[in-house]
Amino acid sequence: MVNLIEAQKPLLTGMMRLAGLRPIDVELEREPGTTMHFWAPKHHAGKKGTTISPLDPTAAATKTKPSSSSSSRRRRRKNPESKPNVVLIHGFAAEGNVTFQFNFGVLVSRYNVYIPDLLFFGKYSTTDSADRSPEFQARCVAAALARLGVARCDVVGFSYGGMVAFKLAETRPELVRSLAVSGSVVAMTDAVNRETMARLGSGSSAELLMPETLQGLKALFSVSMHRKMWFPDRMYKDYLKAMFTNRKERLELLQGLLDSNMDAKIPTFQQKIMLIWGEEDKLFDIELARKMKEQLGENCYLQGIPKAGHLLHLERPCAYNRQLGRFLAHVNSQEEQEEAN
Repeated sequence: MVNLIEAQKPLLTGMMRLAGLRPIDVELEREPGTTMHFWAPKHHAGKKGTTISPLDPTAAATKTKPSSSSSSRRRRRKNPESKPNVVLIHGFAAEGNVTFQFNFGVLVSRYNVYIPDLLFFGKYSTTDSADRSPEFQARCVAAALARLGVARCDVVGFSYGGMVAFKLAETRPELVRSLAVSGSVVAMTDAVNRETMARLGSGSSAELLMPETLQGLKALFSVSMHRKMWFPDRMYKDYLKAMFTNRKERLELLQGLLDSNMDAKIPTFQQKIMLIWGEEDKLFDIELARKMKEQLGENCYLQGIPKAGHLLHLERPCAYNRQLGRFLAHVNSQEEQEEAN
């Protein structure tokens, strides 16, 4: 019997190709046995195939040398390889293209969009390493971007991807210019995890985020969305089979999230940070976002989206895209002003 979720993927693939994105598998030189799958701008896909291996020549950089000349800036905008880079990092329930299916289309005309599948998500992102920490995921994303020639980028993270994005910004400030994060925390400490599970009435994060039954998946969608959505049981069953693969490794990833230091300190970030939040988020509520904004300081902004839950980018994509677009435009206009001066 045809899996209805898998059957939709060719249509999504076609939409991404029409938008100018191509699938690429990037082998990481410094992490043996590690390959990360990306959707990347089509100028990366050469005639020899869609794999960038350690034996290939270094990918051409996608950012040119700054110039104060307005004509030079206009030439860079016309060159597809010189557009600003935006990286979209997905959450725990689906790979990159599924997560951001309603969002990438509004970005591709102005930005070079990169959508990685984190390790053990999708079919092709794998590693021989036993490291399951968000730091390792961030290190692999940075290494893959380097092989693709990305020297500077704005990073968008959702849920688990937000935690990876925070680690990427913390450890590679020269790479990450700005952060836009939704439904996430800087670090999933034991204290935050216990409070969240108790509030949701769930025994553990694994029980909630890696459901094995129809009832478990329905419960996950119920706490993830503000609107009550009805789907036939057939759709839920197909989603379980299609999206919750590599169960052993993903359970290890969940364990890797937990930080035993209950008083973990939030690092000082150099980047501008936008928190885009569903005001009805049941997993990480808006009060947690407000507290995090205060902790992150004056470079952090919070924008709530009403009538939206944890999956706000899918539930209210137009409102989410509007806030994300404004933030990215603001960050880019500031850089252009600095270049002009």
